[in-house]
Amino acid sequence: MKSYAFPAALLLSSSVVLADQATTMSPVVVTATRTAETADETLASVTVISREEIERSQATLLPEILRRVPGLSVVNNGGLGQSSSVFLRGTNSDHVLVLIDGIKVGSATLGSFAFQDMPLSQIERIEVVRGPRSSLYGSEAIGGVIQIFTRKGTASGELKPRVSVSVGSHDTYQTDAGLSGGDADGWFNLGLSALNTDGFDVKNDGETDKDGYSNRAVTLRVGREFGDSSEVELHWLRADGETEFDGSFQNESESRQQVLGARISTALTDNWQSSLQLGRSWDESDNFLNGVFSSRFDTERDNVSWQNDIAVGVSNLLTLGLDYQNDEVSSNTDFDVTERDNKGAFAQYQASLGQHDLIASLRSDDNEQFGRHNTGSLAWGYALANDLRLSASYGTAFKAPSFNELYYPGYGNADLGPEESRSLEAGLSGPLGNGRWAVNVYETRIDDLIAYDSSIFGPANIQNARIRGIETVLTQSLGAWLFSGNLTLLEHEDKDTGNELPRRASETLQLDLDRQVGALGLGASVHVEGSRYDNLSNSRKLDGYSTLDLRVSYALATDWSVQARVSNLFDDEYETAADYNEEGRTFFVTLAYQP
Repeated sequence: MKSYAFPAALLLSSSVVLADQATTMSPVVVTATRTAETADETLASVTVISREEIERSQATLLPEILRRVPGLSVVNNGGLGQSSSVFLRGTNSDHVLVLIDGIKVGSATLGSFAFQDMPLSQIERIEVVRGPRSSLYGSEAIGGVIQIFTRKGTASGELKPRVSVSVGSHDTYQTDAGLSGGDADGWFNLGLSALNTDGFDVKNDGETDKDGYSNRAVTLRVGREFGDSSEVELHWLRADGETEFDGSFQNESESRQQVLGARISTALTDNWQSSLQLGRSWDESDNFLNGVFSSRFDTERDNVSWQNDIAVGVSNLLTLGLDYQNDEVSSNTDFDVTERDNKGAFAQYQASLGQHDLIASLRSDDNEQFGRHNTGSLAWGYALANDLRLSASYGTAFKAPSFNELYYPGYGNADLGPEESRSLEAGLSGPLGNGRWAVNVYETRIDDLIAYDSSIFGPANIQNARIRGIETVLTQSLGAWLFSGNLTLLEHEDKDTGNELPRRASETLQLDLDRQVGALGLGASVHVEGSRYDNLSNSRKLDGYSTLDLRVSYALATDWSVQARVSNLFDDEYETAADYNEEGRTFFVTLAYQP
């Protein structure tokens, strides 16, 4: 049975996770319900990627670690820094909502987030919620929500520096540095990172060249508590990227991802926690052809969120909130409309009744362009014998078209309407030794799916899609051994044509095995994906592939360590997007200092 107590821990703030992971087997998550609960308690399908797991994986950028998540597939247009798209539970790449420390981010023109520009060195943890969440967050959360939490200081009372230097294949160099600290009343973290790579020829177009990439990032996060009932936090992230690629109209890009946010949380009464969050995010891109300026697309997004969590008795929680979002586009390309806002109001009730857990949520969004849109969800959980848990849920979601889909000259279609979805899910989970297992089955139907219509040479609401899937997840700890694995099977089709949806693999398998022997750490990962079609007509098929990654780490001294990894050991050649090469065998070595 869940219990809710205020104000001691301030756990109900959507951007704060203060629980000590060493004191609980199940991590605390906040994204699934916008309130704090353990991963075992939540009725949603959630994956938590901790800082420890990020470091153990030795991954460099966000897409590398995300492909481990059940039900999630990453499509890359080449190597480091090249455009990356995320497909969650078979939905479109723009059907996933991305938050950074509670602030909504992404491009209003493309309708998606630049995952490839997010350095993992600046991330403390990642929460991936699979399944619709429009009833809490509004547009875009058809496939799910990915929330990124930047690193923060601790209440140790000491300054903690960190620095690492890495070298790898394709003349890749990376440097990370940071300083954090704090005491019982406050904390701070400052992080810096730089990445440069010469890259390789990412596209099969007859042109032989290297497509390089560089990234510079900085994060700052500071916070302070006032007694046991109030807290204030500020956070800022900026990541600048420069990318070379192959193209006839443009072949270089300079991009900037930036988010600035502030949050105050306070206990108004013993049973009422209130938080106000303000934020602005920027997605900026300048594009060039052989060094000559070609185009500029800048998005500025303002977010305001007021959330109130009211404990009703010991085991029930009522959440009421208001959201405001304003998107503004600035470009050298003329868009008929360059600004729109969205006002949202939501309510959620969480109840624990003996062996039963219930969650109901409703939301109403008033979009400046598309009017009012209502969504809702209902979830139920039942505690069986032997700590088994049965769950079921139903939810609706929607996605407003992007500015490119609506207004890009010669392409956009101003008559487009929002995409709408209905999802049904059932799951069973339980403990297994020192780990857990879970099986989830689901079906999502999407109406008015936006796709390219050759008759008008642009996008149209022409598709009705059905996606069915099953996810199996297993984690296990046996002494010094750590094992995790997941298998996803998808059936996805355009109901109007019978064709499979493009760029989704129907089978995905991820296996990770790690072992710590004193100062020595060993690990291996296997990733397998089945074949897929690259286009709507299913005339271009991409073969399936499998990769094996190996890694090793060694503690040279108390504060010093060295890491080495080889990715794609057998140098498998494959594509996740037609004509774009994925990386072959690569090597990476890191020397790190971290007290």
